[in-house]
Amino acid sequence: MAMDEVLKKLQTLQDILSEKINLERDIQEIPKILVTQEEILSRFKRTFVEKSMEQEKTRIAESEFRNSLIEAETHREKAEKTMDIVTTQREIEALEKEIRDAAEKEQQYRKDLQREERLLADLNEQLKQTSALISQQESELAAQRSGVEAEIAEKKAKIEDLIIREKELSAGMDQEVLFKFERIIRNKMGRGIVGIRGGVCMGCHMILPVQFANTVREGEEIVFCPYCSRILYYEEAEEGQEEFFDVEDSGSLSDLDDMEEEEFEEEEEEEEKVNIDYEE
Repeated sequence: MAMDEVLKKLQTLQDILSEKINLERDIQEIPKILVTQEEILSRFKRTFVEKSMEQEKTRIAESEFRNSLIEAETHREKAEKTMDIVTTQREIEALEKEIRDAAEKEQQYRKDLQREERLLADLNEQLKQTSALISQQESELAAQRSGVEAEIAEKKAKIEDLIIREKELSAGMDQEVLFKFERIIRNKMGRGIVGIRGGVCMGCHMILPVQFANTVREGEEIVFCPYCSRILYYEEAEEGQEEFFDVEDSGSLSDLDDMEEEEFEEEEEEEEKVNIDYEE
């Protein structure tokens, strides 16, 4: 396969790979929009549990005060009936005190009971509202989740189509070059192949050594930029622009012997791997 044809295929393949990579990243990011809704739902549920516990405590307190009130009323009524049959002043005074104490307790228990009844009614209303909010939130979340799943399925279908085009386009090409090429695109914002113009890489805008630039111009092999690792192809300099820089300005190949290999090793360590099960 002629090098010109390879470079043209790589430029087309760049668009396909960039779109595929962007879709893969979208698939990873899309579910994150559900996080806020899920957090709100969890907060509502925690509130409901807390209010339910408070409601139970209040119900127990209400029951205790109600029983205490009944006991106080019963005790007072019994003392009042006993008043009709006592004869001595001492017994009368003792009963009057007993009736008075029972009435005071009765009054206090009634106040406590009313307070707990108001609190219980308030808690019941809060639980009713929280329950409605939970139902609403669950409904909205289910709808959002359904939409997210549909969007992900649509993007996965697009990725499948891109993979088919990618395989057709890359048939017969060097697999190692293709592996490096895709990795570069992932790490270089979708640009894996760029031109050199006037001795400058159009990807990283670094001045390239004259000998190196001439190798790219000859177009007999795939050449990677020693600075940004992108694949390079030659572009004619614009009118009035010097074709190449002086050797003193652009350095030499001897300065860059190991830079390409080191660059790929660094990218491999930093590369974020995206694994998607396209069959889901």
